[in-house]
Amino acid sequence: PKKAILAGFFPHSAKLQKNGSYRRVKEPQTVYVHPNSGLFGASPSKWLVYHELVLTTKEYMRHTTEMKPEWLIEIAPHYYKLKDIEDTRPKKTQRRIEEASTSKVDTNKKTRTSKVDTNKKSKR
Repeated sequence: PKKAILAGFFPHSAKLQKNGSYRRVKEPQTVYVHPNSGLFGASPSKWLVYHELVLTTKEYMRHTTEMKPEWLIEIAPHYYKLKDIEDTRPKKTQRRIEEASTSKVDTNKKTRTSKVDTNKKSKR
């Protein structure tokens, strides 16, 4: 049932911040759980999907449901990419991914340079 709700409202996803507020995943907007919600005052869920936002003194999420971040990529790969949720991984894993992507970029640059050099020599 939760995946079905997320399938309909995938743009309405938010991640818990250190200060207790939530941040929408794709838009830079801070939102809060509505005081009338069953999740209000409970131990906070790290990821939520909501039906609507209500503006009073703050932007409040109403009709909230807990979700798992990997569901976003599974349900809406056209909208969410791994980078949208990757900060949920342990920092060591993030460093390994960054190091691997950096070394690939360096390798590609060297390859491109050598190809250009070869082409220049053949033209002379």
